[in-house]
Amino acid sequence: MKTSENTSTYFSINNTSMLSNSTSILEGPPEKNSDDPFDIFNLVKTELGPPIVQCHKISKVYKLPGVEETVKALYDISLDDNCEFYPVKRGEFVIIRGPSGGGKTTLLNILGTLDSDFEGELTIMNNKITKECTDEFLSKLRLKNIGFVFQSFNLISTMTAFENVCLPMTIDNKLSDKEKKNRAKNLLRRVGLEDRMDHLPSELSGGEQQRVAIARALSNQPDILLLDEPTGDLDSTSTIEVMNLLLSINKFGPNKDNTNKSTIVMVTHNPELECYANRILYVQDGVFIKQAINEYQQALTVKEYLDYINSNQ
Repeated sequence: MKTSENTSTYFSINNTSMLSNSTSILEGPPEKNSDDPFDIFNLVKTELGPPIVQCHKISKVYKLPGVEETVKALYDISLDDNCEFYPVKRGEFVIIRGPSGGGKTTLLNILGTLDSDFEGELTIMNNKITKECTDEFLSKLRLKNIGFVFQSFNLISTMTAFENVCLPMTIDNKLSDKEKKNRAKNLLRRVGLEDRMDHLPSELSGGEQQRVAIARALSNQPDILLLDEPTGDLDSTSTIEVMNLLLSINKFGPNKDNTNKSTIVMVTHNPELECYANRILYVQDGVFIKQAINEYQQALTVKEYLDYINSNQ
């Protein structure tokens, strides 16, 4: 593994990145100009909780069918207290960046227990994940502790937004029908879609579909939210709407009441979004090459985002 660098920055977008030479969008700590305790544009630094995702020397090898050749996707990836890439902590917002084919999605799949065929040690919410873990155990762990959001939304086309959000709760089968309906309505209201509950995915824009997917991922109140390129198929306006929503959920919780704050691990190619994270991990050729730590998290307006993109074209 290459030696990485731990750099404290102010809303650094790219100036600490080994993968880009662009300049940052914003510099310096936020200026407090609002009395709204839930204002994402006036965040204050908060302490993170204890570790909830830890791994040690994770490696992943893919065997190619019909030949003896193998492809090693990850090499000795560690997130633990014995190296500078420390564990994912409760309440943290982590962004994973790097070139295509570098191992980002493979790592996210392992952290989400979608792939348990790996070498090394992984602990999620004090549960050790190994090849010997049964599908039933991993399914229950995902249903209870982990929410997933994908680039292509993965909504069920024949179900309304409301029904899609209810689905994980129905599978979990722990709430009454009234409780499920109330939670689904509250989550859709939280993501700004209270007037679109009865619409099918085909009747929603890409940004609206992704917000339904986020509400669905939060329906069983998971500890960890994993997102794979959640803005990859969205336009600039929808990208900022989704990122500001995710930051609000991370800082204030799904119910916007400072409870059940979501720990977020997100894969993205987009360097302009790094300012939303507490920490950015850079993956290249299957290894961590660097991490950057933002002293403050920062939301963007659509204008700031577009101005930055246009200035770098």
